[in-house]
Amino acid sequence: MSTKPTIYDVAREAGVSTTTVSKILNNTGRISDKTKQKVLKIMDELNFQPNVLASAMKGKSTYSIAFLIPDIDNPIYAKYMKHIEIHGQELGYNIVMCSTENDAAKEARHIASMRQKRVDGFIIASKFSNVALLEELIQEGFPVSLFAHERPEFSVDSVSVDDYVGGYEATKHLLHLGHRKIAVIGEESYSGRARIRGYRQAILDEGLDVGEELILYSDSTIEGAKYHVGQLLKSKKRPTAIFGYNDLSAIGAIIAAKESGLKVPEDISVIGFDNISLCEIVDPPLTTIDMPVAELGKKVMELLVGKIEGTEKTKQRISLLPKLIVRQSTMPPK
Repeated sequence: MSTKPTIYDVAREAGVSTTTVSKILNNTGRISDKTKQKVLKIMDELNFQPNVLASAMKGKSTYSIAFLIPDIDNPIYAKYMKHIEIHGQELGYNIVMCSTENDAAKEARHIASMRQKRVDGFIIASKFSNVALLEELIQEGFPVSLFAHERPEFSVDSVSVDDYVGGYEATKHLLHLGHRKIAVIGEESYSGRARIRGYRQAILDEGLDVGEELILYSDSTIEGAKYHVGQLLKSKKRPTAIFGYNDLSAIGAIIAAKESGLKVPEDISVIGFDNISLCEIVDPPLTTIDMPVAELGKKVMELLVGKIEGTEKTKQRISLLPKLIVRQSTMPPK
């Protein structure tokens, strides 16, 4: 790993003294806006991060936690934010939400910005592309908790739902209804792979073969799922049921089915994962896998605040069980 930039590197690149950089970091003294913007730009380019841990040790806690999400358009993240914020306030902490749009550069900018603002810790939800930056935070001992996903390769706290069990239960529901040709819309992420493993195992436990042509990979959007399911429904390998990696992909599957002239669930059943608010208003209301988000939010806040305040030393990987919610989008095949 390359050497971390220092205040001297920033001063040299900006053509100013280290005293000027220090004043900008601490918001003291009279520095022109032009100079300040120039120095801040250099800090951003160098990914310079002041020693926040040292500040915290001096008692300069800001009682704020940054919450990084990958996609502000997905309603599940609003649901996460709601419960994390509720439990954060109970413990005396404010939550600052940052949307990264699945972009490693944006992840780095948000991390740098939040550290300059001296947040006490990070909650990182679902996907996080910048592995080197995550590793750096962990090695520094900066308080970090992963939320709604795991990274087994790192020694880091995580609070998530059991994605494998969720994938298994979703597929088992369709199998018990009598479906034998079940497609799945997956995603290349830890959670996505775990849900597909559950899907595979449920099919194998039923004594059936997994049809690899029925495993679709998409981004976790309505549009992406709609496209891939639309292509599948044009083929001769049309399934009688579809399991969406998340509710948005399941809704995309419903739209694709309707545009192909199929009725849901009479011609094709659809099940999702997350139990977002849209599940109850989409037509037909969506059968899905519910995550105990309130409990997940409570657990992650307790875990992270324990690290921030020094009362919790051990790393924990907490996994809670999901629950099947049956609505009107699934039924036995004709």
